[in-house]
Amino acid sequence: MANLPVVTAPATLSLRNRHQLFVKQRHEIAELFGYETRNKYEILDPNGALVAFAAEQQKGVVGFLFRQVLGHWRTFDIQFFTQDRQPLFRAHHPFRFFFQRLEIFGADGAYLGALQQRFSIINKRFDVQDSTGQTIMECASPIWRIWTFPFTARGHEVACVKKKWAGLLAEGFTDKDNFAVDFAAELSETERSLVLAAAIFIDLQYFERKAS
Repeated sequence: MANLPVVTAPATLSLRNRHQLFVKQRHEIAELFGYETRNKYEILDPNGALVAFAAEQQKGVVGFLFRQVLGHWRTFDIQFFTQDRQPLFRAHHPFRFFFQRLEIFGADGAYLGALQQRFSIINKRFDVQDSTGQTIMECASPIWRIWTFPFTARGHEVACVKKKWAGLLAEGFTDKDNFAVDFAAELSETERSLVLAAAIFIDLQYFERKAS
């Protein structure tokens, strides 16, 4: 990927034993002038060590125009990969005017599940589905904590995504958002991948200017 640092790291990343990760959006200078650029994210551990990347794949003039005009309605892919560019999983966003959706596929192309936005008037709500289409987690942001997204399953919280303040300049003039992602010990590798993808889904749907 363009403009990403080259570092040495193992080709695999296991989420199974990780209890917290941070998703940090990379800043693009063009955003200061009102242009929407390809979304790129760094994924860090609690010590601030870089463990993975995620980047939107839609490039070229057509991709640029679609970003400016259609925003988060358009179809696009986001690839998650290790520091040495080995793919972890891929998130596909199909074209949708309403009830946005993000479909997750493993590095081998196997369908892992999806994030499906649901109708809600007073809060932000979506479901986490497994590969069979069954809802395995629900997420609804409380109206009194609009930057907090708890994930519940079987009546208790199993994960949480929280938006972090990125600073006055970033918040005011760019789409730069940072998120803390917490996992319960009981979650599987696949479930953690879905929650990690959900952090970017939340950014795209609820916090970017083009999502408003």
